[in-house]
Amino acid sequence: MIRTNVRIAAGMGALALVAAGVAGCGGRQDGATKDDAASEVTCKVTENTRVGIATGNATGVYYVVGNALAGQLSGTTDGKLSGTAAETGASVQNIEQLVAGQYDVAFSLFDTAVNAVQGKGTFTSPQPVEALARIYDNYTQVVVRADSGINSVADMKGKKISTGSPKSGTEVIANRLLEAAGLDPAKDVQAQRLDLTKTVEGVKDGSIDGLFWSGGVPTGGVTDLFTTAGDKVKFIDITPLLPKMAELNPAYQAGTIAADVYKTTADTPTIVVPNVLLVRKNLNADVACAITRTVFDKKDALAQANPAAKGISLETARKTEPVPLHRGAAKALQDLGAS
Repeated sequence: MIRTNVRIAAGMGALALVAAGVAGCGGRQDGATKDDAASEVTCKVTENTRVGIATGNATGVYYVVGNALAGQLSGTTDGKLSGTAAETGASVQNIEQLVAGQYDVAFSLFDTAVNAVQGKGTFTSPQPVEALARIYDNYTQVVVRADSGINSVADMKGKKISTGSPKSGTEVIANRLLEAAGLDPAKDVQAQRLDLTKTVEGVKDGSIDGLFWSGGVPTGGVTDLFTTAGDKVKFIDITPLLPKMAELNPAYQAGTIAADVYKTTADTPTIVVPNVLLVRKNLNADVACAITRTVFDKKDALAQANPAAKGISLETARKTEPVPLHRGAAKALQDLGAS
């Protein structure tokens, strides 16, 4: 997806127009894409270069932060590097399209990224992807209609449940939670494989009983649901399933959605999992370094786009194993003093 010697107009309006066509771009690779492993990493991008960023649903945090990151790249590279962010189905699809060359940077849940490099889950062989950094955490947000009779994941049997977009990290976690509760996702629930926008509308009109969502907080679509539906919807506590989830992947940890995030009556215990930014293994190291530096140098700007980005930290940036750090990212994090 990298194109050299191309300038794009600055500003979110231009980004939105370009992003609409990104998903259809071919996977042509040119000189800037390929990394010379023997070369020194300078973090200086010398050619005009555009990168495509695979994000997630339009009402999710990946999309918001991805667009903010795209908008910051030019200013940190003397105009040499620019970005376009596109709406996608998120983690699994992002990795598939990253490997295919349709994008150059991809947001992903950490558990999905681990599956990718190990050739497990939906990936039949190890994928040639590496990390730029671990970023903020995603919170597993399980919301149900208050009149649905659902108070636990096991209670979802026979109900219409949105498990997220096909090939998304949300779908991976949703299916694992259902299985941990003793349910067969293909038989025991009426799975609605929908993006967050359609899911929220379905919960509002009563055609969907509940939803799974993995995202930073606050997520715009979930805010909309609680704002408009009020006490007609509620979170459920999924932490009783954490021991079984942690057996599958140690990335799953306990967390809390604070009451003030969505103006609920109480804090909600939940399961969190980190996010990572991924690139192809052969991405030009100077480009990888420049993008990584931008993430941390412009953290405040990303956090203005969505508060979830406040969770980006140099203290955890390197914690991506078993997903290897790209050598360009390793140079950036070393220069930034990441531990």
